[in-house]
Amino acid sequence: MSDALIIGAGPAGLMAADVISAAGHTVVVAESKPSVARKFLMAGKSGLNLTKDEPFETFLSHYHEAAPTLRPMLEAFGPKDVTVWAEALGQEMFTGSSGRVFPKVMKASPLLRAWLKRLSDQNVDIRTRWRWTGGSYRFDTPTGSQEISPKVCVLACGGASWARLGSDGAWADWLKAPVAPFRPANMGFEVDWSPHMERHFGTPIKNVTLSAGDISLRAEFVISERGLEGGGIYAVSRQMREGASLTLDLLPDMSVDDIQARLSRPKGKMSRANFLRKALKLSPEKQALLMEFGQPLPEDLAPLIKALPVTHTGPRPMDEAISTAGGLRFDAVDASLMLKDHPGTFAAGEMLDWEAPTGGYLLTACLATGRWAGLGATNWLTRAA
Repeated sequence: MSDALIIGAGPAGLMAADVISAAGHTVVVAESKPSVARKFLMAGKSGLNLTKDEPFETFLSHYHEAAPTLRPMLEAFGPKDVTVWAEALGQEMFTGSSGRVFPKVMKASPLLRAWLKRLSDQNVDIRTRWRWTGGSYRFDTPTGSQEISPKVCVLACGGASWARLGSDGAWADWLKAPVAPFRPANMGFEVDWSPHMERHFGTPIKNVTLSAGDISLRAEFVISERGLEGGGIYAVSRQMREGASLTLDLLPDMSVDDIQARLSRPKGKMSRANFLRKALKLSPEKQALLMEFGQPLPEDLAPLIKALPVTHTGPRPMDEAISTAGGLRFDAVDASLMLKDHPGTFAAGEMLDWEAPTGGYLLTACLATGRWAGLGATNWLTRAA
């Protein structure tokens, strides 16, 4: 019989396994997919943004209403600790101009390989294609139904996005504990584009300010065939999901007066597109957005250029979201992340009811809660010995 069972081999589950096995306990990790940490590897395809280098209180504020609960976990294993942890696994790190922290190789695979080597050295037994079927710790496996009777368990089953990578939220249907409904987070929004937008699909829109609710930030996003996607949209997606309108400042370095002064110059025989390009250096894709969302165009374009209202039909489907809000409620677990109604069973990672923007916040909290649950499980095993 194994001392500890971890269900889910993403960052939270692997961190829990690391902590428990380092304390000398035997650990089995059960993963439903053919390989581990698939979402972690996917995140690394665009450069593995592990954490964010900024003042702690600023960092913590990005977790919104979950911040007070997550505070002790992030104080114990926050951005600086994540960087030290990655360096200990042989990854040279650097901090970008925005404060985002990456491995210099900009990939997840070298870090994961080093981490898995350490877990192997600590005799962690990782079993892939083991899908938890609920209730007791029974699993569908390549060799048939199997059951494990561990002394302690850490659930790290993920949220409900990117099912093909392992996070389908199925656990919420059989775990007898309070679960907040899942909602998409860090997702794109659908737009029913006019035909003239087709030539701009895939184009990044840079140097704009996006405003929604209480957030206003300079960022970029992408015009896609299905709507609006990318980092800037994800950063305001929570506010948009909750009903806030999105506006775009297409020329954040110019005032309304500056724009009006430039547009008051003689147009001559130039087309409107050429005039806007020459007078304002307004790119074709920004002009296309102005035409798409600004109709009927007013005589004075300056206020519209500075606050263009975006019309959309709502978020893209949850399975396309980078992460989800909702999950196992914090009032269902104690201070060590142990389920109150399931002594000896802990929870960690995205299956807990918190959300955060991209930019290192998601991975840091997954690692921090995985570590915290691992420590709780280790303490439980010590008391039970």
